[in-house]
Amino acid sequence: MFDYAERRRRLAERMDDEGVDVLFLAPSADLEYLTGVERQIPNFGQVAYAHGWVTGAFFRRDADPVFLFPRMFAAFDLREEPDGEVVVVNETDDGPEIFERVVRRFVPDGAVAVGDRVWAETVLELGRVVGFEPLRAGSRLVNELRRVKSDQELEAMGRAIATVEQTMGAVTPLVAPGVTMARLAEAVEHELRVAGSRCPSFATHIFTGLGDDDVDSGEASAHTPIPDGTSVMFDFGGVVDGYCSDFGRTIYCGEPPDDYREAYAIMLAAQESGRAAAKAGAPARDVNAACRRPIEEAGLGEYFRHRMGHGIGMDVHERPFLSAEDETPLETGMTFTDEPSLLVPGRFGVRIEDIIVVEEGGGRVLNSYPAALVANQ
Repeated sequence: MFDYAERRRRLAERMDDEGVDVLFLAPSADLEYLTGVERQIPNFGQVAYAHGWVTGAFFRRDADPVFLFPRMFAAFDLREEPDGEVVVVNETDDGPEIFERVVRRFVPDGAVAVGDRVWAETVLELGRVVGFEPLRAGSRLVNELRRVKSDQELEAMGRAIATVEQTMGAVTPLVAPGVTMARLAEAVEHELRVAGSRCPSFATHIFTGLGDDDVDSGEASAHTPIPDGTSVMFDFGGVVDGYCSDFGRTIYCGEPPDDYREAYAIMLAAQESGRAAAKAGAPARDVNAACRRPIEEAGLGEYFRHRMGHGIGMDVHERPFLSAEDETPLETGMTFTDEPSLLVPGRFGVRIEDIIVVEEGGGRVLNSYPAALVANQ
């Protein structure tokens, strides 16, 4: 589906520019981006195999990658044989010896980069073989390749977006007096599967606010029925073909009061202001400031505790961020969430979230789901 060889060619150019001879990546979005080796669905804790620390691939500038897999990973997690050499480590093998033998075949004179998701044990073994002086962090090399999305990638993200929009349409009627956040979260994750998502792209979060008196799908209050006059915020995402969506809407249970309606209109204005500012060349922090401006002008700045958004693609959160500290100039093809929120303690919460792609004249919204106020009465 994707041109992994071309992606690796671009990586080789980056490695050459940075003076990196070898890059080691463990299972991660970076490895999947370059090779198609699919990540496991996240677990509560880590799936453990004998010699699991060797799992990953070595990338060089002028040759195909070399993969190391524990037998259990090769037997149960590897969907198809990747391009390159595959070394399988059996349970009774000497894992450190095999790892060292592979590394010594291309011990470099320059830097050895390692990805952010590499086990500490793997880094220690690399240091034992090549010394610690040549080692450096390497995920930035791949992250900067992944920031600008191709048409194929945007299409995959569109398919991931379709799963959340279908899901939102299915669960919206369930927001009624007496429903619990646990029930809504269960419905969301069921509908995501029905819509074709491999799994949620992050922990589904459905909540009324962040205060002690609020209810939250991730807390004990998840089983507390909501009364009439409650705003319910949805934050969830899907995964299709390795690409993520991240989506949010707020449904009011009952007749919305005037201050809620006013806040909702301000949120729509903030989202639109951020979208319009997301032009090629604009610094990320300026786009965040544009999103905040309508909220601050309305005197509600203290209730916008979030940032405008974050990069998104094969990871649900990617750099750069649309936030106050990030000065990255935006480029055409970068994708971000546009997710302003207002959390007014003791009153209500409001959030809206879509995905935009940066273009010359501003961000283009990839979602099609309506953002207008919805109240179930």
